[in-house]
Amino acid sequence: MREHLLLPGPAGPIETVIEVPEGAPAGLALIAHPHPLHGGTMDNKVVTTLARAALSAGLVAVRSNFRGVGQSAGVHDHGHGECDDLSALTQIIGERYPGLDWTLLGFSFGAFVQQQLSLRLPVGQHLRQVILVAPAVTLRPFGAVNGPATLLQGDQDEIIPLAAVRAYAQTHALNLVVVPEAGHFFHGKLLDLRSAVSTLLTAPKGGDN
Repeated sequence: MREHLLLPGPAGPIETVIEVPEGAPAGLALIAHPHPLHGGTMDNKVVTTLARAALSAGLVAVRSNFRGVGQSAGVHDHGHGECDDLSALTQIIGERYPGLDWTLLGFSFGAFVQQQLSLRLPVGQHLRQVILVAPAVTLRPFGAVNGPATLLQGDQDEIIPLAAVRAYAQTHALNLVVVPEAGHFFHGKLLDLRSAVSTLLTAPKGGDN
């Protein structure tokens, strides 16, 4: 089942797509897209790849457009208001699917927003894990991540150097998975990315990932 909705947020409607797997969902996945001022939307191919991986793992896949993109209200707020919006979505959708844990997935700028959200999920919402894909650690003030977290990074990333992501992972004791021969947008490597994400999503709860 796929729903295309306008859900209420702090700055106005948030354009949101919710995809529900067959059978009882195993959890909830929230996917955040890359920088909206550089063409990032919820239909970005990395974002939709993450959503497909989530669906295949039995998770409800939720993706939305950030402020000022598509039908979402508001203007770009450098990740802060965007975090407020995603927090509002977790509250609304968490009430629709009570008792399920969240997995937060973000790509590039979206990874920055999810890092922040991991620290401030609404009361009653529970976090299973965080997956940050090509996190823009050289462009944004990334901090610690709350909960089990994994970074996925291409070793040929032309925007965010692998060395910078590795240093961030070491500083905050985060798991790092390197995707060989992959650039920032994973051209020709989306299947490899999906496979790596699927492994993380289907790992036993409470494991290393």
